Amino acid sequence: MSRQSITLTEPNNEWLKDQVESKEYSSKSELVNDLVRQARNQQKQIDWIHHKLEKAEQSRFTYDSQQQILKESKSRLDG
Repeated sequence: MSRQSITLTEPNNEWLKDQVESKEYSSKSELVNDLVRQARNQQKQIDWIHHKLEKAEQSRFTYDSQQQILKESKSRLDG
């Protein structure tokens, strides 16, 4: 594992402390790793949607209905 030093604003530091104190996470490091993991997953989903939109724009046609695209997008966002 890589060790990092970061500076947090006071409100962010307090929120992290509260999460650890509530036993939601065992440490700030665990929480930060979870937040980064969630952000990476969200970015993957955003990239997928962006790719799907680019593909649709380039082809100017899709067989998927608006409801199908929305349903699949929501499904991917929910993981």
